[in-house]
Amino acid sequence: MVLQRAPQRAIVWGYGDTDVITTLTMNNKVYKTRSESKINEKVGASIWSVTLDAESDEGPFEVVVTQPLANGTLSSIALKNVLYGDIWVCSGQSNMQWAVSQVFNGSTEIANAGNYPKIRLFGVARVGAAAPVEEIPSIGMKWSVASSSVVGNGYASAVCWMYGRMIHTALNGRPIGLINTSWGGTAIELWMPRQALTDCGITKKKKPKKDIDEFEGLEKVSATNTELYNGMIYPFTRMVVTGAIWYQGESNSGYNRDKYICTFSKMITYWRQVWNTRTNGITNLQFPFGFVQLSTNRNSTSFVGGFPWIRWYQTFGIGYVPNNVVPNVFMAAAMDLRDDPGGIHPRTKTDVAYRLSRAGLAVAYGQQVEYQGPIVSNVVVSSASSTIEVSYTNVTAIEFRNPNGFEVCCQGTTCATNDNAWLLVTASSKSSLSVSLSIPSSCASSTIYGIRYLWRETPCDFKQAAVYSATDANLPSPPYLKVF
Repeated sequence: MVLQRAPQRAIVWGYGDTDVITTLTMNNKVYKTRSESKINEKVGASIWSVTLDAESDEGPFEVVVTQPLANGTLSSIALKNVLYGDIWVCSGQSNMQWAVSQVFNGSTEIANAGNYPKIRLFGVARVGAAAPVEEIPSIGMKWSVASSSVVGNGYASAVCWMYGRMIHTALNGRPIGLINTSWGGTAIELWMPRQALTDCGITKKKKPKKDIDEFEGLEKVSATNTELYNGMIYPFTRMVVTGAIWYQGESNSGYNRDKYICTFSKMITYWRQVWNTRTNGITNLQFPFGFVQLSTNRNSTSFVGGFPWIRWYQTFGIGYVPNNVVPNVFMAAAMDLRDDPGGIHPRTKTDVAYRLSRAGLAVAYGQQVEYQGPIVSNVVVSSASSTIEVSYTNVTAIEFRNPNGFEVCCQGTTCATNDNAWLLVTASSKSSLSVSLSIPSSCASSTIYGIRYLWRETPCDFKQAAVYSATDANLPSPPYLKVF
């Protein structure tokens, strides 16, 4: 397993008899603590906890815990080959659950996994709980050293593994612990604590409408609101962690979609608060939280649907992260990674992990790496020339890959509710940091209501969005919406 490295202090806890001295030894240090004086009803035993000294040495170490039994003997347990590094929690629905063996280059990832013995993986079985529990109901994969058999296991998430591997390499081989706790077909409401749901005005345990097909080959989701938080997130909140990554939103594209800014921001906030509280302030109250912006689904570039709105709401209505709405959040754009045979599960997870790991290195670790595509900085409508100029920032120059993906609307408030009112427009490169859009003749005498970019469920062919960074061809400009 992996414990959180310095400057944070790791916490080790366990269960046993009430009100007895528990002794933990590691790295020639001895820690003593007294277990709680009463039985914890959630686990049927008393809980003890030890906060270890901050440790910069990665190890490996052996952790030995002893506790006296009622009959006078000692009970002892040893954890061997324990490393100190960074722990990342990986959660969400099926695109996070998707196994390494199911994605492009999966066989290569599995074959090479043994080259990364300092990466350790843990998989949570998909079982919820009616109330927050101290112990996860079921383990899918115990802490395991990366190997072909482990990374080829169904509990090894492709996005989680490749994100961790890329972070591990970029940090010069720092040990990384990866916890995969995900479940396909799940709405965000299942992963939120009760109070977060209340804050967003969600009270009913309603199942999401299955307007998209993502359930083939997956277990039927038996849990309801907050139950996956209770059983698959809360048990880890005694553990000091570095951060979390998240890939979810498909199941909310037609269910509580317009509440997603609230639900997503509240989920992040409450996870952070609970982790910080239950680790006695050690886990960062604003720990880094990364997510994958929704990718694609249907084999059509004309269908709009709910995906564009979820992508927008994932950025809290700003269009990019990090921003000031919820701090220390980063993302990977994925709307250009179309994979028609994969449908709602694009197999292009290597690109997802690359983009997410670059963002993680910049936001979580402060590395000076390019991690975002071009961000819209200004939009100017020129009636005289019948053009709209879109300017970009965050990059030294843009790569203008094709003229498609931009739309304008000039039918007033009808534009807010009728996708058919939006007109595709042709874009052209104007300068190294701007593009020019031609206003349609039908809008020549009307006020432009707004413009939008890549506002489709599947907006383009593979890596054929219009605008990318000129210095990193794998960083696209994210979807954009501007209402004047």
